Amino acid sequence: MRPQVLIIGCGFGGLEAARALRTTDVDITLVDKTNHHLFQPLLYQVATAGLSAPSIAAPIRHLFRGQRNVTTLMGEIVAIDATARTATLKDGATLRWDHLIVAAGATHSYFGRDDWAEHAPGLKTLSDAFEIRRRVLLAFEAAEREANGEDDPAQRAALLQFVVVGGGPTGVELAGTFAEIARHTLPGEFRRIDPRQARVLLVEGSPRVLQAMPESLSERAREQLGALGVDVRLNARVTGIDAEGLDITTPTGPERLHSRCVVWAAGVAASPLGRALADATGCTLDRAGRVVVEPDLSVKGQANIQVIGDLAAAQSHAPGQPPKPVPGVSPGAKQMGRHAAANIQRRLRGEATQAFRYRDYGNLATIGRHSAVVDLGTPAGSLRFSGLPAWLFWLFAHVYFLIGFRNRFVVLVDWAWAYWTHDRNARVVAGAGLSEASPARDAQACPRRRAG
Repeated sequence: MRPQVLIIGCGFGGLEAARALRTTDVDITLVDKTNHHLFQPLLYQVATAGLSAPSIAAPIRHLFRGQRNVTTLMGEIVAIDATARTATLKDGATLRWDHLIVAAGATHSYFGRDDWAEHAPGLKTLSDAFEIRRRVLLAFEAAEREANGEDDPAQRAALLQFVVVGGGPTGVELAGTFAEIARHTLPGEFRRIDPRQARVLLVEGSPRVLQAMPESLSERAREQLGALGVDVRLNARVTGIDAEGLDITTPTGPERLHSRCVVWAAGVAASPLGRALADATGCTLDRAGRVVVEPDLSVKGQANIQVIGDLAAAQSHAPGQPPKPVPGVSPGAKQMGRHAAANIQRRLRGEATQAFRYRDYGNLATIGRHSAVVDLGTPAGSLRFSGLPAWLFWLFAHVYFLIGFRNRFVVLVDWAWAYWTHDRNARVVAGAGLSEASPARDAQACPRRRAG
């Protein structure tokens, strides 16, 4: 039998690893909980009705239809046996492997307050995006109905106040797009409310947004958010979230924010599979549950097990430089996937594996129309710019890295149409309708399907 390679997860890292092994004399089994690869950098566009789900997702089986050494399975790995070299699926079936690549990704972290998840959904999967889109659109519907009844101003204000917790790229993008929806997409479609009166708040616990970027770009992003009408609250820590809103603590004291639509973009935790791997191998986990890996991305004492992507607490080992942590971004996952595949090829040839080196090409984030910030690493140093040039760069970079020509074409057409018309054609709410006067109560009647 040919060597068996098991890859858990078909995110950016798992996808790149499988592709890099296409000419290698191995049999690959690729297991994922879903049947699609998701382009997560544009997931917020589905949550804000800018794009439909098929535009940023591709069936895994279709992606590997021409790679004969790949077998795709839809399922969830729940246990790993490093001694027997097997992995157990949730239904009890087992898979044998000679080389294992774990790319199970990450999930939401509420910092020990998982009860907040019911009232503040995060954004990691298509199901999350559908739920956020549903809550945002139903908030406007509920406000319209509230104005048709006794017209309680406080109730209507709570329905039209949207709060995003977390000032990273996802939080900034969501907040900016919520403001654009209220001010440009929905006006004229309601008779009893003015969507432009909606308030969007971005709550960040640190002194600035976009912590991974230089301070000058963080300040520029904050200014652009303000120009869109987003109220940015810095040094504001969340102390409680319920169906009626959230409590925060600021330098001036505690404050209550009344909102029926809160979105969580503040914390990330590693997949629970990291704990299963620690139980099987005795490897070390960091505070976020990520697996601390060796320089070559392998698990200590288990050279045939490699962990990549958001699940790995990895470091970059550039010659002559001290090790640096690898950021949890898609370029890092892609590079780790290719490196893990290359190390398997080296082991098959009887060669020593090599340490991973991350090449940082920079960071970018969009805030809204004509608003973005870009920090690029070049041989001559950092190249930083913002505004319209950064926005155009962000557009073309994301279109370029999308999977498949069809997706690129569809996204370009949708974006062009939205640019000229301000319209968002993906404003479809499926499932239960508005049963009560707030989407929060409606969500209690029809609970959100949790991912993972």
